[in-house]
Amino acid sequence: MNAEISTPADVSAPSAELAQRLSATPRGARLARRLTGQQLATWGYPHDGDPNDTAQHLVAELAANAVTHGRVPGRDFELRLRLLPEDTLRIEVSDARGDRGPRDVKDPDGEGGRGLILVTLLADTWGVTERGVGKTVWAELALGRPAGPCPV
Repeated sequence: MNAEISTPADVSAPSAELAQRLSATPRGARLARRLTGQQLATWGYPHDGDPNDTAQHLVAELAANAVTHGRVPGRDFELRLRLLPEDTLRIEVSDARGDRGPRDVKDPDGEGGRGLILVTLLADTWGVTERGVGKTVWAELALGRPAGPCPV
């Protein structure tokens, strides 16, 4: 795994960021959720708090979609977490598949297709950005003020 982690002493700075490439497998999606919980705790949002829990749910849905619908054999997906001004978290999940974007729910009684409804309900805003290769699905979440640094 290739991690680029920047955690400045002042976590309110807009440059607080984690970027991690993960295997496009269910294990990689689970790891994305765990990394999110750990990173938010490091930034002062404890594991048992609502902001951390909500962020983990958002990452779980976006990572599961990247693994299920955005997977290209031999290619990873990327998780990026950034603290923006005014205590907002930006979550970005990038995959290598640009030809398959998010779709609307066609069958409300079907077995799948409701993950993005959860993203819509949990995130303050979300969208899709095209890249040179693939796409990035992003979501933003207001976190509120951190409770302070948490021991890891």
